[in-house]
Amino acid sequence: MENPLRRPEEILAFRSLRQILASKPGVLWCVAPVDSVLTALQLMTDKDIGLVAVMEGRTLAGVLSERDCARQVLLPKKNAELTRVADIMVRNVVTIDINRTFADCLRLMHQHSIRHLPVVDNGNVTTVVSIRDLLSEAVIHHAKIIEELERERLTIFTSTA
Repeated sequence: MENPLRRPEEILAFRSLRQILASKPGVLWCVAPVDSVLTALQLMTDKDIGLVAVMEGRTLAGVLSERDCARQVLLPKKNAELTRVADIMVRNVVTIDINRTFADCLRLMHQHSIRHLPVVDNGNVTTVVSIRDLLSEAVIHHAKIIEELERERLTIFTSTA
């Protein structure tokens, strides 16, 4: 029987964000602070995402989520075409370095009650990781573990017969 102890990179909590994002396209969907909220919402709809980075050149100025738009524009009945992204974006953005781990992402998301984390690599924002991305990674990881345990169980039962 194989050694039940696992190397750290095989344990989900210790997997690096770089490993997790290797299969995800490294795309950063962004808008400018001067863009309209309607433009940002259209981009989020077109790309089926829940958050866009707000960039001033190469600098992260903030983030804007669907929830921000709903609460700060739609409910107060503001005009999404006339409201600028800069007027409602979150400026104090929590980010994560690409060398951090799965567990670090979950911890930050939980501590700050957020669903998206812009990922920083060498000082540049490269993509955004969502709670959905992490959940997907957990489902895939646990499916592999279940498959491995079933294979070990089968081996034990067939070797004792």
